[in-house]
Amino acid sequence: MNLKLFDLTDKVAVVTGGNSGIGKGIARGLAGAGCSIVIASRNLEKSRAATEELEQEFGVKTLCVPLDVKDSESIRCMPEHVMQRFGRIDILVNNAGMNRRKLPQDFSVDEWDQILDTNLRSVFLCSQVMHPLMKGKGGKIINIGSLTSIVGSGRTSPYAASKAGVLQLTRSLAVAWAPDNIQVNAILPGYISTPLTVQARKDFPGLDQHVLERTPAGRWGTPEDFAGPAVFLASRASDFVTGDFIVVDGGYVQGLFLIPQP
Repeated sequence: MNLKLFDLTDKVAVVTGGNSGIGKGIARGLAGAGCSIVIASRNLEKSRAATEELEQEFGVKTLCVPLDVKDSESIRCMPEHVMQRFGRIDILVNNAGMNRRKLPQDFSVDEWDQILDTNLRSVFLCSQVMHPLMKGKGGKIINIGSLTSIVGSGRTSPYAASKAGVLQLTRSLAVAWAPDNIQVNAILPGYISTPLTVQARKDFPGLDQHVLERTPAGRWGTPEDFAGPAVFLASRASDFVTGDFIVVDGGYVQGLFLIPQP
């Protein structure tokens, strides 16, 4: 195997919401492959701590920039900070997102708009501002969807709608920007142990046991499980892969008819 295909030395990646959870797991994976990391988030203190950790552990260059993905002006300004420091942007990971859990009839219009703006509109706008910087240079865009991109979810309907939109947007951008040598793909996480899912386990008694019994791998995923898929989609190894997605769920979707072993 030509491991140089996965080498990200001299590349620059922007990871939105990359200071914790899945985003941080992806940032660590890319840094481990030699990539300079930009964490774009509202919480600069948390981002600084994350970038210092990456610098110390992997010896890569880092930067944290302010970004509110619900604010189109904040998105428009974000690449300028990166270009001033690095002069290039090779990889964009659209990871920032939010979720709320209740029955469809209980969501307000404002809640719907907030979730769709955060999870879907921002992916479009962040990708759009990166297009001229990546055009003709082999850019890579990785969008973070969800299992709800492909299955229904009764208590997270706005979230599910936004993540289904992320998947279709991924396909559409891939088709539109293939002539510009930009590959656009998605990662669909399953049940992952992050600070956000801690609350879900409190809200839904029995969820933990359900995930353990339903997942063939027999465990919850971790942020570290996203390092490999992210490096693949960010590297030359995936140059002929676009408009596609990788499910990272330990086999959860495939375990629908999982039969207990004797």
